[in-house]
Amino acid sequence: MDHLPEISETLTHWLNIPLFEIGTTPITLWTIVSLVVLFVLLLWLTRILKNWVILTLLANSRIDIGVRQAVGAIVRIGVIAIGFIVILQTMGIDLSTVTVLAGALGIGVGFGLQTITNNLVSGLILLFERPVKIGDRIEIGRVTGNVVDISARATTVVTNDNIAIIIPNSEFITSKVTNWSYTTRDVRFNFPVGVSYREDPEVVRTLLLEIASNHPGVLTERKPDVLLQEFGESALHFLLRVWTRDYTDRPGVLRSELNYAISRKFREHGIEIPYPQRDIHIKDGVLPIASPAPSTKS
Repeated sequence: MDHLPEISETLTHWLNIPLFEIGTTPITLWTIVSLVVLFVLLLWLTRILKNWVILTLLANSRIDIGVRQAVGAIVRIGVIAIGFIVILQTMGIDLSTVTVLAGALGIGVGFGLQTITNNLVSGLILLFERPVKIGDRIEIGRVTGNVVDISARATTVVTNDNIAIIIPNSEFITSKVTNWSYTTRDVRFNFPVGVSYREDPEVVRTLLLEIASNHPGVLTERKPDVLLQEFGESALHFLLRVWTRDYTDRPGVLRSELNYAISRKFREHGIEIPYPQRDIHIKDGVLPIASPAPSTKS
């Protein structure tokens, strides 16, 4: 116990040895430890503040959860920036020198983080303007799937094969995006059907409407219809148009089930689905036969 004052004095001496200076302010080991502790405490408090904003302050509002998360993140970043300045001033560090250093560092880092910054800004645009929301069925480039998460940097899309694809947010701002469920999940699909010229178009139309109406995935409030699209080279081309809500993310399954039903119904009623036909005309005549070249041997 007699050595405690000496140990404390030695420790205080080592902690207060100047390591370097920022402007006219000496930076000691104690200064660095204090900054780290205060900054960690600031991060912990701002995390609590962010959760309070999202889960309590905006919990009963009609704001989308993604927008609430963005607001909470912005509030936290702002409080961290202000709190860090207050901490530096409290420690007696000259902010004018720190500003110069931060500016120089920011220029260097900015060139390397342009893509990340672009994605962060694009993420804020997505969260506030909401052209794409969680649960939407989208198509961007060669990717088609459901949006399951929108973060500050990227958006996660899950395809029908249960493959999660991470897409940078900037792609949604600079590229063409098809949103199948922007206003509603109701989507109309068109399925072509060809029949022989020997068939009655009215009968074919009636059968196609019956098939569509009996399918559980086809909407009844938006009735299907059939168009006689064109008179083709070897068939009458019809277009079956149906509305669906349950098969928005599975158009291939709906097409397959309707094609099975069409094939079965046409066989029952003797409706012919023709093969492509070509007429070949053979003209009478004599083909000239080239005589062999004369031999040069003696």
